Amino acid sequence: MLAILAYGFWLSPDFKAIAAGVAIFLFGMLALEEGFRAFTGGTLEQILKRSTNRLWKSLSFGIVTTTIMQSSSLVSVITISFLSAGLIGLSEGLGIVFGANLGTTTGAWLVAGFGLKVNIAAYAMPMLVFGVILIFQSAKKLKGLGYILAGLGFLFLGIHYMKEGFETFRETINLAEYAVSGYPGLFLFALIGVAATVIMQSSHATLVIIITALAAQQITYENALALAIGANIGTTITAILGALGSNEKGRQLAGGHLIFNVVTGFVAILFIHQFKSSVDFISGIVGIGEQDYTLKLAVFHTLFNLAGILIMVPLIGRLVHFLEKVIRAAPSQFAVPAYLNESALAFADTAIEAVRNETLRVYDNAHEIIARGLSLGRSDMFSDIPIEDVIKRHSRALAFDFDAAYERDIKSLYGAIITFCARVPAEVQSSHELSRIRTANQNIITVLKGIKHLQKNMNEYINSDNAYIRDEYNRIRSRIIRVIRRLDKIGSGSEPDVTVLSLDALKLTLEENAAILNERLERLIRSHHISADMGVSLINDSNYSYEIIRNLISVSSNLFHAGARAETEAEHMIALEDHEISSVLEEKAK
Repeated sequence: MLAILAYGFWLSPDFKAIAAGVAIFLFGMLALEEGFRAFTGGTLEQILKRSTNRLWKSLSFGIVTTTIMQSSSLVSVITISFLSAGLIGLSEGLGIVFGANLGTTTGAWLVAGFGLKVNIAAYAMPMLVFGVILIFQSAKKLKGLGYILAGLGFLFLGIHYMKEGFETFRETINLAEYAVSGYPGLFLFALIGVAATVIMQSSHATLVIIITALAAQQITYENALALAIGANIGTTITAILGALGSNEKGRQLAGGHLIFNVVTGFVAILFIHQFKSSVDFISGIVGIGEQDYTLKLAVFHTLFNLAGILIMVPLIGRLVHFLEKVIRAAPSQFAVPAYLNESALAFADTAIEAVRNETLRVYDNAHEIIARGLSLGRSDMFSDIPIEDVIKRHSRALAFDFDAAYERDIKSLYGAIITFCARVPAEVQSSHELSRIRTANQNIITVLKGIKHLQKNMNEYINSDNAYIRDEYNRIRSRIIRVIRRLDKIGSGSEPDVTVLSLDALKLTLEENAAILNERLERLIRSHHISADMGVSLINDSNYSYEIIRNLISVSSNLFHAGARAETEAEHMIALEDHEISSVLEEKAK
């Protein structure tokens, strides 16, 4: 590549201007992307959720954001990040990508309608000056605005140099002499467009080169159309590269992007004459001159991308099914993170949501271990069957290898969460929300340790001939099931009025039950219904059970109230600490 550039510089001084224009344009794209990244934190998650809950909204979001950012690649990377983190679904992600393809056509309109008609370099200079000044500011938003202005300035300057270069290059060599007509020319120049976009990693840059070369009559109109089709296909390479560090959802989106662009490209090539006739018809209506091929190219670019959307949107359900069937996660003996990947690290919102969703997976896996550790079935633990009937149905201890289940379903995920949290940006690590999710993970591990301690004695005593000790251990099972069922309703949103304060009420009830249990244990020992050894085991295991329940409540408090941040933080300020709960109980006892 470098050798080819060096040869081109030696061959023609005018080639230097064209190459420099491309380089400046690409640098402007990088600056523009850097600027928009400064505005992706904070409310982006909420904007995405509101803007992508319907397919037409996803399409509109893709069109608008690409029009503003002038980078379909950045929109694709953002979409992959949010899809990988579980913030949006695959169909919504495909809608954004389809819309981004149409949004990228605005770049062709800006260059053809504005960039070639005025002295665009005159607009670039003040943008560069103000942009560089703002870049040196300490405020993140001002710095981002500076990068946006500087990026636009470099884009305009790059277009200017490319335009000037092609106009003078025409005096040395006329590339139009190498034009190839018919379908061979269409396929050849489409491949050249793909290659150019893959090399430059920007379909915008390829389109600018095409438009400026067309304006300088260095390529024919028909070959320019083929180059534009190729540029459209080539832009999927950026999405594919971005998906390499993603999970299967990100790879599915990249696959959908590739299918959309390839199908759209082949339709445009096969029906090229019909598209050209449509372009001529539309151009005549809107007042575009018959020889104004640059604006006609912009019309064509918009038309065939719109045709692609009209073809693929009705098939989006089948496309999602196909992608999910073909592109799957690799099977593994141990649980593999579903949300923790390189793409999720790109933004604060996606990093936090990825950790939260992975923690929910750990919590879900933990429920299976809790149920089996209590000699129950998971479905029974969450059913509407009365708890007493569930206990009667599972009156005998079940064989269960706790350590194997923990190694398989929990340990690898928990380790991945810790590693991922260590890699997120410093400002995210110090966030209150991430701190609470970390605490929830620690609570889950503490719950499982408690279940492991309980399992040995519980398996022995629920099989015991002593009805008293058997009943006490069944009460322990009942208490844990009752709390898990209640917390499950909180987590699923079926109890929308449940708040941190009502969880405190649950803690108070828990402490009251603990006091009652201690009195009952003393009576059982005094009356010789259970032996002293049984009593010691029961006291220890009762303490484990209450520690399990406390941590389950803490998981719910930390994990299922992350959405209403302001309300939750206010509630936590007035929520009771454990020592305050004890004080309340002492006052009630008086």
